[in-house]
Amino acid sequence: MVQPRRDMVLQGDCVEMMRQLDDASVDMIFADPPYNLQLGQSVLMRPDHSAVDGIDSGDTWDQFGSFEAYDHFTTAWLAEARRVLKPDGTIWVIGSYHNIFRVGTVMQNLGFWTLNDVIWLKSNPMPNFRGRRMTNAHETLIWASRDRKSRYTFNYQAMKTFNDDRQLRSDWWLPICSGNERLKHDGEKAHPTQKPEALLQRVILASTRPGDVVLDPFFGTGTTGVVAKRLRRHWIGVEADSDYVNLAEARIKSTRAIGDPDLLETPERRDEVKIPFGALLEQGLIQPGDELISEKGDYRAKVRVDGSLKAGQVSGSIHSLAAQLLGRQSCNGWTFWYTKKNRKAVLIDALRQEARTRLGL
Repeated sequence: MVQPRRDMVLQGDCVEMMRQLDDASVDMIFADPPYNLQLGQSVLMRPDHSAVDGIDSGDTWDQFGSFEAYDHFTTAWLAEARRVLKPDGTIWVIGSYHNIFRVGTVMQNLGFWTLNDVIWLKSNPMPNFRGRRMTNAHETLIWASRDRKSRYTFNYQAMKTFNDDRQLRSDWWLPICSGNERLKHDGEKAHPTQKPEALLQRVILASTRPGDVVLDPFFGTGTTGVVAKRLRRHWIGVEADSDYVNLAEARIKSTRAIGDPDLLETPERRDEVKIPFGALLEQGLIQPGDELISEKGDYRAKVRVDGSLKAGQVSGSIHSLAAQLLGRQSCNGWTFWYTKKNRKAVLIDALRQEARTRLGL
C-alpha cells in the first residue's frame, strides 16, 4: 500500500479510502458517522412534519434499508479504522440515540476497549416541536483504545488545567455549531450536522500530542482538520461529497497553526522527576528552624534538619503532619504549607518549582 501524504482530504468512500492507509499509521480517529436517522423514510422529518434542513433532497448519505444494513456498514468502516490505528491509539465516535448503542456493540465485538462515554450536553438544542417527547439535548461520544492493553494518550494535567484545576468530567456542556462558525451556502446551512470546533478541541487536546496523526473518515466540512492544524497535529480527512471537500479544503487553508510550540503542551505531573521536601533545604530555599504556616494561619510548624515538621507534640512529613492537624487520612503538603519570603506568604510548591529549575529538571 502507498501511504498518502498527511494533511489532505481523500475523496471517496470511507472504507475504500481507508484501505489506502498503512496498518498502524494513525494516532487518533474522530468519527461522526451517519446516524441512521432515516430508517424507513426517504426524508427526515421533524415532529411537526417539516423536513430537516439539508436532508430533504433525496440524499442517501444517512439512509439504510434495515438495522442489519447499518450494522454491516458500521462493521466495515470500524474494522478498517482499527487496522489503521496504532496499537496505542484511540478512537472517538459520536452519535445519537438512533445509532450509538449499535455502534458501541460493534466496537466491542471488534476488540476496541471502551475508556469513557462522554455526554455532549447542548446548551442550545433544537426543541421538540409537538411536545410528544422530551427535547433531545445531548449526543454521546464513545472513547476507546485499540485494545485492552493499549498504552493510550490521555493528557490528564492539560485537561485538568483547562477545567480550572478540576478533573475533567464526562459531561461536556457546549453549544451547537452556530453564528459565524456555521458555514453557509446561499444563505442556508452548508452541512446539516456541522460539529462545533470547541468539541473537537477537547477531543484532540485530551488524547493526542503535537505531531500526532488524526484521521476523520467522515470529514464533512473539515472541523477536525481545522482544529488539528491549529493545534499542530497532522490530519487526514475522508469525504465522499465533492462540495464538502471543497469547503473543507478552503476552510483549513485559511486556518493558522499556533505559532509557538511551547504553547501546545502542559507537562504531566506524573512525568516530572520527584523533588522531595528535603531538596528545598539542600538548595537553601528553606532553612531548618523556618516556620511554615497554613493559608489562613490556623496551623504553624517548624522545619527540622531532616525535612520533617514539628507542631507542638506532633510531627511528620509535610504531608502527614498536615493530615494529622486537619484530622484527615491524607493531605498534599505542597499545596497546604506556606513560608514567608520578603514578608510575603509563598506556597512551598512554588519553591519546589524553583528547586526543579535549579537542578535543570
